Amino acid sequence: MPLDPQMQAYLDQAAALNLAPMHTFPPEIARQGMLMELANAGEPEPVAHVENQSIAGPRGEIPIRIYTPAGDGPFPLLVFFHGGGWVVCNLDTHDNVCRNLANGAGCVVVSVDYRLAPEYKFPAAPEDCFAATQWVAANASRLNGDASRIAVGGDSAGGNLAAVIALMAHEQGGPPLVFQLLIYPVTDATGSSPSMTENAEGYGLTREDMIWFTNHYLNNEDEQQNPLASPLLAPNLNGLPPALIITAEYDPLRDEAELYAQRLKDAGVPVSATRYSGAIHGFVSRPFELGKKALGECSGALQAVFA
Repeated sequence: MPLDPQMQAYLDQAAALNLAPMHTFPPEIARQGMLMELANAGEPEPVAHVENQSIAGPRGEIPIRIYTPAGDGPFPLLVFFHGGGWVVCNLDTHDNVCRNLANGAGCVVVSVDYRLAPEYKFPAAPEDCFAATQWVAANASRLNGDASRIAVGGDSAGGNLAAVIALMAHEQGGPPLVFQLLIYPVTDATGSSPSMTENAEGYGLTREDMIWFTNHYLNNEDEQQNPLASPLLAPNLNGLPPALIITAEYDPLRDEAELYAQRLKDAGVPVSATRYSGAIHGFVSRPFELGKKALGECSGALQAVFA
């Protein structure tokens, strides 16, 4: 299918600016550019209550942002990890996504500002995200939440982290999770799937960008084989929580995400996988109609499992 017209216009506009590719910038400059693009996407969607705080992590404080929907509670809980290749993005870049999910799914969303690479390399991000998930489970009542209904989710690198936290929680005996929401996740740090070549450039995220992200994140090439970096390579996926996996047709990460969906199914995990035709990587975080549709699907899946 051809590119979605809104996404084609977005790519055309970006090409007209003639900016250098992300992978040619140092991380601090790339972060500024991503913050300008994603954190200024219009008026934020109203949520009943939004609060910033910090919690104790394995190597210092972890900032979090808590979104509480209207209603009495106790609410189900979604621990959300933002994308950005483990290098860029923060709580602000994914603020609107979290607001939409809190309202749409009727759940408390706890967005986690985990440590970023290259200042903090693997496994800093999964350590922080697992600590935050443990904190949410231990403090559910303080959040007006229900500790028996906790999901994890994220997009791109955040989808990778959500998958990894589901693995860690299963292997370490908790906290118990009821769902994993994986939006175009990174599942294979080797970057060897066919779509990584097929969609290598011309659609926003490029293969060279992914190499740049991975090189900043991992300490060495051997870590590409670590299931906590590449959940697709985990030897056993049995017993993991149900999942929704969203993919985009023109995304370098498409095939590895869909392969992960198939591996989960083969392991007996209930999985729904939706490929959005005509879409590019990152479409859920931007004001595209297809992105709104995908967020609606995410909220519906969360509602169903929380019920």
